[in-house]
Amino acid sequence: MDIQSWTFVIVGLSFALYIGIAIWARASTTSDFYVASGGVHPIANGMATAADWMSAASFISMAGLISFMGYDGGVYLMGWTGGYVLLALCLAPYLRKFGKFTVPDFIGDRYYSQTARTVAVFCAIFVSFTYVAGQMRGVGVVFSRFLEVEIIWGVIIGMGVVFFYAVLGGMKGITYTQVAQYCVLIFAYMVPAIFISIMMTGHLLPQIGFGAELIQEPGVYLLDKLDGLSEALGFSAYTDGSKSTIDIFFITAALMVGTAGLPHVIVRFFTVPKVRDARKSAGWALLFIAILYTTAPAVAGFARVNMIETINGADGLGTPYVEAPSWIANWEQTGLISWSDHNGDGRMFYAADERNEMVVDRDIMVLANPEIANLPAWVIALVAAGGVAAALSTSAGLLLVISTSVSHDLLKRNLMPQITERQELFYARLAAGVSVCIAGYLGVHPPGFVAQVVAFAFGLAASSFFPAIILGIFYKKMNKEGAIAGMVSGITFTAAYIIYFKFIDPAANTSEHWLLGISPEGIGTLGMLLNFVVALLVNRLTGNAPEEIQDMVESIRYPRGAGDAINH
Repeated sequence: MDIQSWTFVIVGLSFALYIGIAIWARASTTSDFYVASGGVHPIANGMATAADWMSAASFISMAGLISFMGYDGGVYLMGWTGGYVLLALCLAPYLRKFGKFTVPDFIGDRYYSQTARTVAVFCAIFVSFTYVAGQMRGVGVVFSRFLEVEIIWGVIIGMGVVFFYAVLGGMKGITYTQVAQYCVLIFAYMVPAIFISIMMTGHLLPQIGFGAELIQEPGVYLLDKLDGLSEALGFSAYTDGSKSTIDIFFITAALMVGTAGLPHVIVRFFTVPKVRDARKSAGWALLFIAILYTTAPAVAGFARVNMIETINGADGLGTPYVEAPSWIANWEQTGLISWSDHNGDGRMFYAADERNEMVVDRDIMVLANPEIANLPAWVIALVAAGGVAAALSTSAGLLLVISTSVSHDLLKRNLMPQITERQELFYARLAAGVSVCIAGYLGVHPPGFVAQVVAFAFGLAASSFFPAIILGIFYKKMNKEGAIAGMVSGITFTAAYIIYFKFIDPAANTSEHWLLGISPEGIGTLGMLLNFVVALLVNRLTGNAPEEIQDMVESIRYPRGAGDAINH
């Protein structure tokens, strides 16, 4: 069978599996819909958390970033993995002990304020929509190539599948669907990586192959080869960084604290029976995440070498376009790769200077990698299924955050407290349906490439939720006025900075125009610091939280019978 036939079979079977699980695990109560009734096993929750957290940015775009950026791309590896450790150790057990459904629920009760809850709702919705735009873009990229449809139709197909199992199953359906999606995505990521590692270096493990000698060039190591190719083509050395230290620090910190403030990841720790299980599931998730994250640099390196040598030819003079391998023509149809014959010699050439005739979208590197390496058609189709699984798993989690923020936090706990559970479940599903449509539009018209859009979401989460959560757990005197002022100032500053450089004046998006040399991807760290300063200053001017709130915070941090969970 050809690639498209294999794609229809493998992606179709995976969709059937997801929809079947959604029907089996459909939600009948709001507890099912919001937190799967708190009955998920830690290992299953660890897989679901890993799938929820490893989005299209991790599967599709991160290795592409590293492939194009080299050393500088490592900032995404450090930030995202470090952030998950921060979340697992510092936040997850305490939030689970608090026993609330959502982050706005925690903030509303901890800061004894409907205003704080409402601000948190809007922050959650804003962050989630920014994040989900990247996921739907990822779905569109996958389908546009492997189903040979326009990106807009790829996004619409993805919308339909997510709508079905997120709206029908809620958190219960999403959790078990994400377990299946993790299995699909990790298998899809590792199989071609192992294939290519063996072909290029003779090593089974890509992590070892990344630092090994090349079979075709004994004595030449992969990274040395990449450095030589990069410098010969006008790029900086692959293993050298070009970003400023301050920008790397701020981007890494934004990704770290943004991870710890992402509402769709935090809510996963409310789905297990006990506080102890929250810790266990966090550990399992870290293990499952590490499998992909330690493989990504190798995938990036393999793809970079193969892409350059395929385009530029074995002699380095350029491959005649009429002899171009099929993957170039296939991806040209999507508009994500293009060739312009500047010198009229009929040869393709890829470089960083005036010799360059190729435009290659970095989001295609993982998906095109098996094709570039001439792997079997079923492996190529498997990667497509993995990319879709990664994008859909995170999209579902984000849409659930949006729907629960609207139905539970905004309506039930604020504007319409008299509604019944049945009505609340209806509004949750209605909000999810509307959210899917908005997410689809953002997927067709995203504000950047996948990982960049996701980095913006992390910055927004860092500048809004993280300080409020940290202060809410570890500083019992923090009052509602400080928390509200901090969240509003942090997310407003961060959003304004990103919007200015990405939409209002994109031409100014260079290091000489950035504040203190900090890029829009890293500005969330400065927004977080602003949030902390404003919150603490306002708290000092307006007095401490009431005694009963301080006692409640004390009981969460130093609980009696820590193995017991507060069940709702």
